Amino acid sequence: MLEDTHTAAWVAALRRRRHKGRLRRGVVMVGLLVIGIGLTLITGPSMTAPMDLLQVLAGYDVPGTGFVVRELRLPRAILAILTGMSFGLGGVIFQTLLKNPLASPDIIGISAGASAAAVFAIVVLGWSGPAVSVTAVIAGLMVALLIYLLAWRDGVAGARLILIGIGISAMLDSMIAYVLSRAPAWTLQDAMRWLTGSVNGATLEQAVPVALSLIIFGGILLARRDNIEAMRLGDDTAAALGVPLAREKVVAVMSAVGLIAVATAVAGPVAFVAFLSGPIAKRIAGQGRSPLIPAALIGALLMLVGDYVGQHLLIGRYPVGVVTGALGAPYLIFLIIRSNRIESEQ
Repeated sequence: MLEDTHTAAWVAALRRRRHKGRLRRGVVMVGLLVIGIGLTLITGPSMTAPMDLLQVLAGYDVPGTGFVVRELRLPRAILAILTGMSFGLGGVIFQTLLKNPLASPDIIGISAGASAAAVFAIVVLGWSGPAVSVTAVIAGLMVALLIYLLAWRDGVAGARLILIGIGISAMLDSMIAYVLSRAPAWTLQDAMRWLTGSVNGATLEQAVPVALSLIIFGGILLARRDNIEAMRLGDDTAAALGVPLAREKVVAVMSAVGLIAVATAVAGPVAFVAFLSGPIAKRIAGQGRSPLIPAALIGALLMLVGDYVGQHLLIGRYPVGVVTGALGAPYLIFLIIRSNRIESEQ
């Protein structure tokens, strides 16, 4: 009896330590996000004093500062956070359900579908603004459905879906290259800026659809967090726990596609944010805990920090997609090398 009491006390103490550790890591992530927002709002060609920034955020009109903060820097920070959360949350859903860190929307062709449609709309049709965004969202959804249907064979195997997605992504990239090679100079620059992934020239109006998609699709995913965690343990385990696998997978994947497509339509296909957020979040969340919210926070941090680095810490100014691409490419190479080593050892 005494031994059972000691064991129970030890388990309870271990759980408390893990809970405190997760809480501490969560506070650190939120703190870093707040610091990133502050630096984004303060830093620029003309530095803003912290007291002036607080006055502007409180609604006061500070000459020489109000316009810069409210119209230029604040929309940029908000759009970076919202799109980063969308990329991070959408990416971790794919990686969790397909049980493969390579199963990221920017690897398996969904972002490429949105990109190809947007480039076609800009270069061939001469569209701009909301028309390009709507076209990119519809194309992202259609490409996701096509990949899912092609990968279906008495269910969807993760490896098969990834390979089909990579093949479709290569085809779409070829189409993008062809359209760009035929593009006139006055549309080529707009198309290339969109393809790189950027929050330059962000407005609060652009942030509205991203916020709505986060509320709708993000809410759906968080409401199904327990079922998603059960599917993470394997289909047989999830089915034994009473999870309706077919329905839950479709709802989760389509919600993730909606998040990715809307974010891509507004900010462009920012490289590797969806790819990196999930693995980092899983390390932070720990075993047995949902990585959904940590992945959203990590995605927001990657977008915000990447944009700040590209604008202020490098020689010249670069869009956020250049910085995140430089961060994500080495990790992708490492992941492929590690996967090959594991396969050779088995």
